[in-house]
Amino acid sequence: MIELNKLPVYILKRYLLLLAGLSIMAFGVAFSIKASLGTSPISSVPFVVSLFTPLTVGTATITMHCVFILMQILILRKDYHLIQLMQLPVAFFFGYLTDFGVWAVQGISCNTYWQQWIVCLIGILLVAVGVSFEVKAGVVVLAGEGVVLAVCKVLPKIKFGYMKVGFDVTLVVIACILSFVFTGHLQGVREGTVAAALLVGLIAKQLGKLLARWKMEEI
Repeated sequence: MIELNKLPVYILKRYLLLLAGLSIMAFGVAFSIKASLGTSPISSVPFVVSLFTPLTVGTATITMHCVFILMQILILRKDYHLIQLMQLPVAFFFGYLTDFGVWAVQGISCNTYWQQWIVCLIGILLVAVGVSFEVKAGVVVLAGEGVVLAVCKVLPKIKFGYMKVGFDVTLVVIACILSFVFTGHLQGVREGTVAAALLVGLIAKQLGKLLARWKMEEI
């Protein structure tokens, strides 16, 4: 039980943990892009969009998240809670930080395939750490997860895990279609995308078990 006089500090710790998680996740996306082996499913569409529009990966991410927020409102209607609009500033923070991360890692060279895989795995690990921090914070989820939760709320028979997989697959398919239509060949979706889809959740789950040992009021 949290004492009322400690509540503001407790909430502040949660949001600071969320911001830390988003920062780590953004750099994970940047490393994945640098590896050129395919981005994670949630970043596949913004990356492909950045290839044939003036938008950067970060601004395309912000735009996509705004669409996700609108989708949540349309799905939940009167059951949509206004507190979830906190996803909007979170989207802007994550988007701009992703662009910063892409700029920060541009000096890293990946001249061989094994070097690409090292950078890709670093990206996957960072994304997993960021996700585990986001879950531990327990305040606001990214808009993508928000859509999944919204669908699960109106269709309670569908489990979150299955819906999440279906959502990620849909994003990858959309990225593939956009890539072929606007660039003429497949970009942004490769073996690294498959690795991210398989490993991020598993690593985040194990990290979550470690983080569960610490209570937020003790951090």
